[in-house]
Amino acid sequence: MKTDKKYLFDNPKNIKRVLHGLYICCALLVILDFVINRKVYHSWENLWAFYPIYGFVGCVVLVFVARWMRILLMRDEHYYDPPELTEVSGSAEGEKHVRD
Repeated sequence: MKTDKKYLFDNPKNIKRVLHGLYICCALLVILDFVINRKVYHSWENLWAFYPIYGFVGCVVLVFVARWMRILLMRDEHYYDPPELTEVSGSAEGEKHVRD
């Protein structure tokens, strides 16, 4: 018995609905940026779209720092799985060999 359960995002219409909802929220926030009087502490906070640009630059910096940390912290594939000593069947007198 095969059951093909349909999930919410299996239907492309639902994906489009979610994307349209996100676009509407973004447009609403841009419009509210002109209407709401914000309390600013630095003059560059008055720039139009300062916070989206600041967030984008922060994400880009985060990606580059993560790439640098990956190079710095990367270990070989078997770092946490050291080779174990195992008995190889057919060897003389049960000699121990390192598993490849």
